[in-house]
Amino acid sequence: MCKCNQQHVFWSMFNKKELPCRSFCRTLMGNSYAGQLRSARFEEVLHNSIEASLRSNTLVPRPVFSQLYLETEQSFGRAENEDEDDEDGSESNSPPIPYQMKPPPEGCCTTDGFCQAGKDLRLSSLASDALDVPAGFMLVGVKSPSLPDNLLVCAVDHRFLPDERGRNALLGFSGNCMGCGEKGFRYFTEFSNHINLKLSTQPKKQKHLRYHLYRNKQGMLVKGAPICWRVNDGRIRPIRPTLSESSLSSHEQPPSAALTSRTAVAGSHVEQPTTDGAHTLINGNHGAPSSAQLHVNQPGRSSAAAPHANAGPPKKRHKGWSPDLSANSLQDSSVKSPPASLSLSTLSVSSVVTNGNRSEIPSLQSSSQASAAIFSPPQLSVIVPDQLLHTCRLQPVIFKGHGPLPQLTGNVRDILVSSLLHSCYLSSQTLPRVYQHYGPSPIQPLSTEMQILLTIYYLVQLGPEQVPLVEDLEQIFMRSWRESHLSEIRQFQQPQTPAVQGRHYNLETPVPLPGHLQHISLQSHQTLTSSQLPWLAQLAASSSGEGVVVLGEDVRSLAQGLHQTFSRLMEGKLQNTNYVVIIVTTPGHETQSCVVVTGKHQCRALSESMFSPSEGLKEINLQLSSGVAEELIHFCKSLGSDGDIDNLLESIPTNSNEALPLSRNQECPEEAMSSPRKEPCPKDSQSSKDEVSSKESKDTCSEYSAEWREVRPIQLAVARKLLSHVCAIADSSTQNLDLGSFDRISFLILVPPSEVTFQQTVFHLRNSGVLQDLVSSDQECMSKLEAEEYVVKMDKQAQARIDHLTQEAHRNPYTLYILVHDHAHWDISSSSCSSPDGGLGLVDLLLNSQQVKDAANILILHVTSFPFALQTQCTRVSPYNEIHWPPAFSNDVDLYHERTRYFGVSELLETTRSGGCLPLMRYDSSFESMSSALEERFPKLHSAVIRTMVLIQHYCMALVAVSGRISSSHNLHKHTSVETMEIMQALLTAAQQCPSHHGHMVLLRIPSLALAEWAHRRLCRVRKQLDLEDCFEIILGNPSQTLTIRQHFTNQIKTWLKDQDCDWVPHTYLELEALPCILILSGAEPLGESLPRSLKYCDLRVISCSYLHRTTLEQELGLAAYLVKAESRPLHKPGPGSDVIESDPEKLSSTDNEEEEAQENGDSVLQSTQPGPVGCQKSAAECVPAQSTTSPNVQKGAFDALPSPSKAQAQPQPSSQSFPHAPTAPPNQAQVQAYTSQMHSQSQSQPSPHAIDQTNIRPTSQQAPISHQIHPKSTSSDSSSPRASSPHQNCSWARGVGRPPSVLLPRALYDIITVSDSSGLPRCTSFLPHIYVAWASSFRPLLSKMMTCTEQSLYYRQWTVPQPNHMDSSNRTEGRSDNFHPRRLLLSGPPQVGKTGAYLHFLGILSRMLIRLMEVDIYDEEDINYSVQAESVQFHPPNAPWPKTDVIKRMPFDYIIHDAKYDDISSIYCPGFKPVGERNPVRQEDVYLRRRTSRIKLSKYAAYNTYHHCEQCHQYLGFNPRYQIYESTLHAFTFTHLLLGEDIQLYFIIPKSKEHYFSFSQQGGQLESMRLPLASEQNPDCIKTPIFTPTTGRHEHGLFNLYHAMDGASHLHILVVKEYEMAVYKKYWPNHIMLVLPTIFNGAGIGAAHFLIKELSYHNLELERSRRLEGGSPADVWPFIILADDSCVMWNAVDLDARSGPVEHAVSLKQVLQHMEACPELAHYGLCGIRKWSSRGLKGSKRWEPFFRGHLYDFLLLNVDRSQNVQYDQNRFTCHDVDFTLRLHSAGLIVCRFNNFSVMKKQITIGGYRTFIIKTKMTDVPTSVGPSQYICAPDSKHLFLATPAQLLLEKYLQHTSQKLFPLSIKNYANPVLSVDCYLNLGPEVTVCFMSSRPHSVNISTTGLLFSGLLLCFADAFVTSAFLKKFTFLKGATLCVISADRSSLRQTVGRLELEEEWRFRLSDEFQTANAKEDRPLFFLTGKHI
Repeated sequence: MCKCNQQHVFWSMFNKKELPCRSFCRTLMGNSYAGQLRSARFEEVLHNSIEASLRSNTLVPRPVFSQLYLETEQSFGRAENEDEDDEDGSESNSPPIPYQMKPPPEGCCTTDGFCQAGKDLRLSSLASDALDVPAGFMLVGVKSPSLPDNLLVCAVDHRFLPDERGRNALLGFSGNCMGCGEKGFRYFTEFSNHINLKLSTQPKKQKHLRYHLYRNKQGMLVKGAPICWRVNDGRIRPIRPTLSESSLSSHEQPPSAALTSRTAVAGSHVEQPTTDGAHTLINGNHGAPSSAQLHVNQPGRSSAAAPHANAGPPKKRHKGWSPDLSANSLQDSSVKSPPASLSLSTLSVSSVVTNGNRSEIPSLQSSSQASAAIFSPPQLSVIVPDQLLHTCRLQPVIFKGHGPLPQLTGNVRDILVSSLLHSCYLSSQTLPRVYQHYGPSPIQPLSTEMQILLTIYYLVQLGPEQVPLVEDLEQIFMRSWRESHLSEIRQFQQPQTPAVQGRHYNLETPVPLPGHLQHISLQSHQTLTSSQLPWLAQLAASSSGEGVVVLGEDVRSLAQGLHQTFSRLMEGKLQNTNYVVIIVTTPGHETQSCVVVTGKHQCRALSESMFSPSEGLKEINLQLSSGVAEELIHFCKSLGSDGDIDNLLESIPTNSNEALPLSRNQECPEEAMSSPRKEPCPKDSQSSKDEVSSKESKDTCSEYSAEWREVRPIQLAVARKLLSHVCAIADSSTQNLDLGSFDRISFLILVPPSEVTFQQTVFHLRNSGVLQDLVSSDQECMSKLEAEEYVVKMDKQAQARIDHLTQEAHRNPYTLYILVHDHAHWDISSSSCSSPDGGLGLVDLLLNSQQVKDAANILILHVTSFPFALQTQCTRVSPYNEIHWPPAFSNDVDLYHERTRYFGVSELLETTRSGGCLPLMRYDSSFESMSSALEERFPKLHSAVIRTMVLIQHYCMALVAVSGRISSSHNLHKHTSVETMEIMQALLTAAQQCPSHHGHMVLLRIPSLALAEWAHRRLCRVRKQLDLEDCFEIILGNPSQTLTIRQHFTNQIKTWLKDQDCDWVPHTYLELEALPCILILSGAEPLGESLPRSLKYCDLRVISCSYLHRTTLEQELGLAAYLVKAESRPLHKPGPGSDVIESDPEKLSSTDNEEEEAQENGDSVLQSTQPGPVGCQKSAAECVPAQSTTSPNVQKGAFDALPSPSKAQAQPQPSSQSFPHAPTAPPNQAQVQAYTSQMHSQSQSQPSPHAIDQTNIRPTSQQAPISHQIHPKSTSSDSSSPRASSPHQNCSWARGVGRPPSVLLPRALYDIITVSDSSGLPRCTSFLPHIYVAWASSFRPLLSKMMTCTEQSLYYRQWTVPQPNHMDSSNRTEGRSDNFHPRRLLLSGPPQVGKTGAYLHFLGILSRMLIRLMEVDIYDEEDINYSVQAESVQFHPPNAPWPKTDVIKRMPFDYIIHDAKYDDISSIYCPGFKPVGERNPVRQEDVYLRRRTSRIKLSKYAAYNTYHHCEQCHQYLGFNPRYQIYESTLHAFTFTHLLLGEDIQLYFIIPKSKEHYFSFSQQGGQLESMRLPLASEQNPDCIKTPIFTPTTGRHEHGLFNLYHAMDGASHLHILVVKEYEMAVYKKYWPNHIMLVLPTIFNGAGIGAAHFLIKELSYHNLELERSRRLEGGSPADVWPFIILADDSCVMWNAVDLDARSGPVEHAVSLKQVLQHMEACPELAHYGLCGIRKWSSRGLKGSKRWEPFFRGHLYDFLLLNVDRSQNVQYDQNRFTCHDVDFTLRLHSAGLIVCRFNNFSVMKKQITIGGYRTFIIKTKMTDVPTSVGPSQYICAPDSKHLFLATPAQLLLEKYLQHTSQKLFPLSIKNYANPVLSVDCYLNLGPEVTVCFMSSRPHSVNISTTGLLFSGLLLCFADAFVTSAFLKKFTFLKGATLCVISADRSSLRQTVGRLELEEEWRFRLSDEFQTANAKEDRPLFFLTGKHI
């Protein structure tokens, strides 16, 4: 394969189109002189030859670099000209290139001097014509070869023309024809055809656009000055178009795509921004110019035009770029801001890639021995010249590339060496592992030669101020590799399943490719050989001029190249060179390379980035302490008298009418910087405490009050999300958290070592109410010392506190301890890699200790605004345990109705894209220019020292100027900036205008504590000499010290707060609300300090730009986060292009001109004399030439009168964010100087298309004055902003408190942050998350704008790995990829959004939930139906342990029902009882819902449902290691009973662990019986009585876990369930024995269950007696069973020893049962029970009767032997226990209740035997069925009901008894006689129970007249003679109930009822059941 064919493949890879090899070879070889010439002439010839061969009418190749990194283009130009892409960049000495013009369309004019439309274009013809020139266009004379004596007239956009220096021309062309008027020519080739130039060579605008045209005094159009297409720099060297040249010039580089300087990030990720429209390559990135990005007004005020990135004439551009995209471009190029050509970041040496992962290595900068240790030196060595830094004023940086570096000797201190580029090469050559699994593959990494060539192209694209970023280069390598192997990548992606792709982000998915790239095989791709590399590298670097120099052809070793580089540096030959690339291509050896950085700006940025943040601060301290900075101070003083602040202060005149200035501080700034020390704030005298004038007391601002609101709705939602995650951990099957075992919580909040943050957290904690919940205190607020016990700073004292907590956790297993790690991103250092003195690594040492991890009752909650550093491959937090702050708005709908909008980083960025007004986030161009100049002059000084010095100088000068103490003859504006002037005048005037002296806060962020202390002293000294000490405070924010302010300002705040506490002082920045102050916040990073809402300016101009990580950047910007009042938005938002003309009373007092800040304060005031639209006003830098702002000739008044940039705030906001408006303020009455008026007129002369009425900006409603509340921007536990209406319009704080602050950034950071990647995300989101985190691979995908917070978390979890100094680096377990801690959660949310309030509320509701879990709703009902005539006989002693049988028999049986649950049933007649009052009829269902309950805390002996699980219960619930879970067997048991009529087969489900309670046959293992103990057996750990619990519908909520209730005692517990519920009960209670009722009982009630239990128990008793008799043992088998309700939760015993009477205390069920079982005469009792608990049951008891004879409920001890002849009614649904007790008593059996014990019943509203729904058979027809429809006439057509007949009958009798027994209503003296049964006839009817059995016990009825007779299923014992014993009222009602009509008639006849009762045919009824449902029949009659 020939070399030309190899190069053909190389170029075609970049240009996406196959080029004809023969044409390429012929052109190349025909101009290369057989490759023998090596001169510059050869390079030029070769360059043009290749370009000519690439240029074709049919195939249009594109530049190499553009081809790699630009997305698919969509041209805005004309389709017919899409193949004409390039123009020649400049005139050339090469031979003319043959060119064939397209033939003109048929019928077109082809005359010279005329356009194709036939219109004359000659200057001589158009000289006097009136030509319409569009705005922004210039008339240009075109030189036509066919008309040498004339010029053709055309209009060209001025942006595509160079200025007078030959610079700043936009690439490409945009012109209009002045003959026919056709517009929009986007290509000069197209335009030359239209105007008939008829060229024989390639059309070039540089060659044919020759002269400017202008009109002379006579109005004639004449030829003007020639257009300067060349740069006259002493040596005219035309810079040719190159294959990589496609970047815009400085004017059209959008700030959103600009890159910034002195920034370093190791391995951060970069995405190339793309749009669907135009594509421009800016500094190695694919820019996205649009109407909002390409030509926005530069934020910041430009002072001078900065040098352009690549000086020289414009080259070619890409088709499709439309200048119309920039509709808002400025009219004059001279007012444009400096070019946005700073770099994105620096190549930091903080990490090196090894095998795909980065690890930190020390940087080489001190000695040659270090060089030899790190880099394997070859044989040669290089001597670093002496005085290199002094001579060149820079410290070169050497990037190791391929091959070993030579050993460096000599003056190695002036050289820095980095391996980051080498690491980048290694990373790009490490293929993803997915391709290595397929064995041999055609996919191979990039070759060494390709890497070097791409590196050169990248360096060429960088501007003179830019610093290379390794992530850009990584992305370039990745895209190049993907494009070259596109088909193979897709092939390997085919087998991946959707499941895998759903969980992991597909790393091999290629980014959108430019065009349709042809398949390029690896063989052709690798044909770039080392011999071709040098001249291709020279070719690539030639377009940069001297910016990039390649040493390759004459260099035989890296040592030789470095020697030449050092020599050129010393000779001054590399002054204009930023990078020297050394390439060594020795035949037979590997290619070697390295890059030497020689640009001053780049070297400074790289050298500073080599320091870690802590090392950088140490270097600053060293420079200050060593006196190095004194030279800078002396230089600033030497700038003139105006620049010496000390001389200015000395010259301040003394006014006799004014108070004498205080004594001046004689400390000079030099001494202050050389020996920094803390200067205490002077204390005011005692008189200052009462310093409130009478005028102020009369005229005060009522906007201020100190109130803290409740938790916001969104905070409540987040707290509930946290709680749900905790509950999810508890409910999981892993058993990692047992919430049910905790009865309380305790917590400890860990905060960074900042005193203000500590006090701030304590403040929020005291106001949250959490502590009151924990200690159950009624006091309003806990003391400050008590609150401080729950908050700890992470310093050396924290270890003792956490150790104490772990010890407490071990001692108190029933307390849940929560460690809240707030600001969790602060310290993620590994304890093994951190020094104990540094304070880092403490979190790892304490929170990740084995004691904390193993404690089952410690829960860790990480809280952070920047969770990225905690989301790595080795994270300890499960992704399911992450809680992300939810968005408050969705489609502009307030989801949480709190009427606030969060204004954070993304909203700040939106203001930078808003168009023609100044955004909230901007930079200060004047400050940047001054800083850059000083940085070049002092290369040894750290940039932070220089920038801080400049900034404080600006503040001091601005303070002097604003104070008005200096005469106007001083040019102070030269030494400050407009931004700083605005800040200071706003600070001073706001407090002066408010009657209460409310003002704003200015945040000055200075990371270095030493510099912050110097700045504080400097500003305090200037303030003191200006006598402004009482105007505003200057606060030094030292994290390690408490907040201190002067007493004067403390008194001022106390006056506002109306605080009478004389000892009160502010401890947090939040308490400085409305205090005019400058807060100098120091520290390497913010530590969670919240700022007040009065913050107006956030000055971040001196923060470091060297450490670019997402966490670092976002936490600095988070200081300006804000909550904006959403309800204050205007009715009509201004249009995006509207301008506002307004004034504000806050003006600069010293110059009769004041600040215009209406937009920022929300003021929208319109001058009545200045009609104008409402919107935003352009800044002064946009209205006057840029040079004027820094020109020394501008007068002071003019400078001071510059409009405030806050006036130009971005009012048009996106739908997600809108600024509220405040009421209007009175117009300014101050006099404005002439220059200000001139600027106003200039801004007003531009009319706006939007004119909005003044009413649009007024408040939506008139609101009465209301006290404003102090709220921090973070509103951690509260949120609010003052109302829009303000009674004091002069209070700037009140107007602006709801507005976000303005943010001033370094230019470098601004350019980074405002750049967006292709997905629309800010560029900073693609950076490395943290300095301790590395990317897992260079072949990672990109973050997407559509990703949710959860998806971003999964992205970082997959693509980032912790470095060795990260605390999670040790969290690796062999064989596991998810070593998550089960009890660790992560709460993330934006900064200042209110996370503190959310987690504090979470602690509160968690505490209440645990209490709620430990509490239950207990039925707490007082007994009813007690007679006034109480029995006064005491039968048993109060302390009698057991009842005596003979005494019990003497006790009268109490027929009255006292249980409140039966308040709605019929009372039972009892002689001697008189009811108290009338009873209101209440439905039973209503009683069930309205019953009174009390909240009772569970005792340790409580019964639990299925939600309780603790370690003690595991075995009880079936988690027994000896038995397999769910291992149980089903046993059939046949049971026969006469009442059932047939054999009934029951089923027992018996777990393996419970089989010992049963006996089985030896053959076949058939179930024979349930084993029962002997009555004589005594076992203290065993309960003899089996417990039966019938249940339905409560498989989850039934209280079947009796482990704790039994106190661990062995017992037999059987659940009685219905057949259709067997499976679900078995699932939830696998270790419980279950008795399954027969199928016929599926629809039965509780009576059937009790009936079957009792009869089965008696049958089993007989079996057990037989079994024991056969075995020869005694037959005294225990005959008792327990019938327990499934809602019995706790049991109590009465303590009679208490002095205050009987008192109950909780006891175990074991104690209750063993006490009852130990009763000596228990066998004589038929039924025993215990009392139902009531909170008022023991109150007022004058005597205590320990036993009671009456009705028993809920918990029964039944003697199945003695009660064998009395059965439960199997058909009953209600009142079955009342019926059974009455029949049991009438049978002569003893019923006894143990009053010394009580049972508590839990309210369970789910399931139970009372939940029966009465519905029709036609279930698809919903109907409401009333009680009257429960019955019908026999054989009638009636709506049948799908309900058991017995239930219908009971419900009918309950609800309609007033119709059935009218004489019985409210007639207690004449009850209804009910024979052998009790039925509920409603609460108004009284029932008298009588038993027909012989020898039964009944009441005496002598003389008693009955009002009715009820016979229900009358058996043979009921006879006619029995009924004739009773006397009935005349008209009494008879009701006879039978199973069918025949038995009904038989009963009537057998009992001879017709003799005394009259029956009618219509008095026979049946229940509304179908015949197959066996309805019940009843007959009614009247007594004769």
